[in-house]
Amino acid sequence: MAQHQVNYASAAGLPIALTSVDKLVNWGRSNSLWPLTYGLACCAIEMMASGASRYDFDRMGTIFRASPRQADVMILAGTLSKKHSEFARRLYDQMTEPKWVISMGSCANTGGMFNTYATVQGVDRIIPVDIYLQDVHQDLKHFSMR
Repeated sequence: MAQHQVNYASAAGLPIALTSVDKLVNWGRSNSLWPLTYGLACCAIEMMASGASRYDFDRMGTIFRASPRQADVMILAGTLSKKHSEFARRLYDQMTEPKWVISMGSCANTGGMFNTYATVQGVDRIIPVDIYLQDVHQDLKHFSMR
């Protein structure tokens, strides 16, 4: 039986991983986030900017989807009105398991400055939220994975 030794000093001390291209591509696909775009107000502009050239999410495997059946993360960005809450719940129910929800911006988190009869005072009253992001319009860096 042949004995193989890897000289880690010649590879700058780093171990070498051997795999097939198919396994590498499938691993990348299984660990990518495909968010459902559901932007409602000014925070939606920030969410769209995250897919643009400066914070290009496509490079990190995050591909925005327009269909709830192809998405695994729902990003609710902006003020959710009571009229729209029925549609947000319907889209959430159409998503396949496992699914996650990100509430983006203070208006989605708590209703923001709109304490009126027509505004939902927090998305978590309609659908369960996993991650809350606040004040996105001030600095987009905390929404980026960098």
